[in-house]
This record gives sequence, structure tokens and C-alpha cells, in this order.
Amino acid sequence: MTERAPMSRRRLRAALTLTLATCLTTAGAAAAASAAPVRTEAARADAWSADTGRAGAVAARPDQLATLVRQTVDAGVPGVAVRIDDGRGPAVEFAGQAPWTVADHKLAVDDEFRMGSNTKTLVATLILQLVAEHQVNLTDSVESWLPGLVPGGRAITLRMLLNHTSGLYDYTDDPAGLASVTGQDQRQWTPEELLALATRHQALFTPGEKWSYSNTNYIALGMVLEKATGRSVADLIDERIVRPLRLTHTYLATTAAWRPGDDRTHAHGYEPDAAHLGPLLPPGMPPGTSFAGPSHDDHVDTTGINPSWAWAAGAVVSSAADWARFDTALMSGELLPPAQLRQMRTTVPEDPTAPEATRYGLGLEEVRTPCGTVWGHTGGIPGYASQNYTDSTGHRTVAILTTTVFGLSEPKVAAMYRPLVDAAVCRMLGKTVPGTATKSTALPG
Repeated sequence: MTERAPMSRRRLRAALTLTLATCLTTAGAAAAASAAPVRTEAARADAWSADTGRAGAVAARPDQLATLVRQTVDAGVPGVAVRIDDGRGPAVEFAGQAPWTVADHKLAVDDEFRMGSNTKTLVATLILQLVAEHQVNLTDSVESWLPGLVPGGRAITLRMLLNHTSGLYDYTDDPAGLASVTGQDQRQWTPEELLALATRHQALFTPGEKWSYSNTNYIALGMVLEKATGRSVADLIDERIVRPLRLTHTYLATTAAWRPGDDRTHAHGYEPDAAHLGPLLPPGMPPGTSFAGPSHDDHVDTTGINPSWAWAAGAVVSSAADWARFDTALMSGELLPPAQLRQMRTTVPEDPTAPEATRYGLGLEEVRTPCGTVWGHTGGIPGYASQNYTDSTGHRTVAILTTTVFGLSEPKVAAMYRPLVDAAVCRMLGKTVPGTATKSTALPG
């Protein structure tokens, strides 16, 4: 989920992803002072008490990112996993977790995470594959595929759904949607129910007139995919992306249950408990807003919240390595022909008043960072925040995953998290964050 518009019923979603939208700063990150070992796919070892727990021996050396991961956890994030592939050798990985989380699960970089709105890039890829196969057209109206289900649907095209210019109300802003986001209502939603939840509200603006992020767009797109192919979205993701790319930890979660047999390989997600969540909520949130789940150490374990409310807008589970493989395949043209990839990378401004702000394509964001432009998406779903980026060729990838969303809003956490993201993205691009190119923080090689 991603939100920039300050509307009264959007405040929860805004809080869920405000940090993700602002973490790639234009200022340089502070230099790290202490040292910790580096992690690679070829050799991993325990660096400190709250690390991946992988056995083995690897020589320790100073590393800015390992230090930033540790400092981010020390500041209050339950868990952090970072994976970076700069296209020049084995991927580098870092993981850290707070001691109080270890009894629930020992965090590792290759764990499965809920990827939230990164799901939208998968769904957009499927739509564009059907465009290439002449099964659908970006100029098709919503009404032509979902007759009678979307008021004003004749004026809304599939392209508008993909780039969030439809004007459709976001169903997660509705009180019933909010109750499921927080896990207070664990009902099993159908796509039709989610779409109906949204369309009982008036549109925000005339289709094509503005940009406003809405999860409803991707619920409608998921329904179009199923109508056009006769296959479920879960099956389409598996058949058209997971199997061809040989991904091993990626699937669309359709219920609260994680995939059978994965109990020891999925990360646990956490949000502050009711007493500590209040100060992190934006003004105007309903009194008593809180997350449901087992509580301990001032947090709620949100791992068991039913993600059916997110469906094609945000319910995919994946791992850092799987997502890197997907990003590489996508941006290198393995999944889409050149014409459709160009369409995906044709963007509109998310904030027309800020020319340098993030721009949105078709399920893909163009993000300007201190070290250059990257492509990808952010994801925020209770207990899990993710940022997955790649360069324009797909040769370089980075994933920054945390086991909280609201926890990132804590001022002392944000002060460490932003530099961590900047440093990880810059290393992916083979650069140092501007202002930190000292002997202790310069990139190796």
C-alpha cells in the first residue's frame, strides 16, 4: 500500500506507508562508526546475537551496511533483512533482529515475507502479457470486462487502473476494510466484495484527471485477469512467473495460512501494541485503533492476519532472492516484449508539484535516489514493509525488508532507517551515498 493524499479515511494507509514513501532521502546518510561482518550467498556466519543464525566461518571486516542494520534494530525495529546484488559477484546479505523476537522465529534473509503492494508489479506484468497476446487492450474500459460492477466504468480504462489515475475510492479506507487491515475482522473476502466495498463510495475525481493511489484498481485488474483467462490470479502468477523463473518462495496468499511446510521459513511480522501505537497514528484516526494478534514485549504479532483483503493488490508472499530474480527478468525483457515494457515504464507524476518526486508507471515506480534513478515498488502490509528496486537493465537489485510498518515511524527508528535504505540502494548502484565517501564507508571493489 502506498498513499500520499491526506484524506480523512486514508490516514491508516498513509501511516502504513508514509515512511516508505519518504525514506529515499535527498540528503546523505550519516557515516557509520562501528564494524560488523559482511554476509554473502557463498559464505554466511553469525555476526552478532540477533543475526541470521547461519553456521560457518567468514572473516569479519568493517561494513557500513551491517552497522546500519544493527543500529536500526537497536533503535527499535523488530527485524531487518537486506539483500544487494550489484551485478559484480555474489549477492551480499545482512539480517538482524531484536532479541525478544528470536523465540518466535530466527530471522534469515532468505525467509518468506509478505510483500504487500509489490504484488501490483506482478499483476501489471500479467496484464501486459495479455496485451502482448492480444487478449486485452490497455484502452479497454472497465465496463467492457466487468459490466455493471463499477459506476462510470465506461470512462475508466485498464491503463488508468494500472497507473492509479482511475479516481476509484480505495476500499481500505472504508471502516470495514480498515477492520480487516488491522486484523480485527478476519473474514475471508472475495474480490467482488472488495470491489463493492469501494464502489459504494463516490469516485474521487474524473477518470484520467489526477493521480491517487488506490488498491481498488488492482482488485479490478485481478478480476479482469480471471475473466480474460478463466484462471485464478494465484494460478496465473504461478504459471506465468513463478514456474518459468524457477522461483521457490513466491505465491499469492489467499487465506491467513502460510504455505504448508513453510512454518520455519517465514518471517514473523509485528506492530506496536495499542498502548504504543497511538502516538504513531495520524490525527483523526478512530479511537482505539489497534492490531489483532498475540502480544508480547509491547508488540502484536501480526503474522496471522488474513491477507484476503489485499488479494491482487497486496497478498503475494516472496523472498528477497526470488524478488531479485523477478526484477531481473522483468527489466531485462524476459517477461515482457519491448513494447509492453516501454508501456510499463511510461510514468505519470505522483505529485505534479514536485518534479523530482516518484513517478508511477504501470505497476512500477520510478524513484530518484541520492545515487541515481531506480525502478521497483514499495510494500506495506501489517508487520511487513518492503522496498524492492533494480536498475534500468535489471542487472542490479536490492531488497530492504523489515518486520514492521508502523514501527518505522518512530523518530529514532526513522533516523536510522532512511540512511540504511539510501546506503543499500547506493551500494546496489555501485556508489556511495553523497557526503559519506570516506575510507570507512567507501564501497569495496
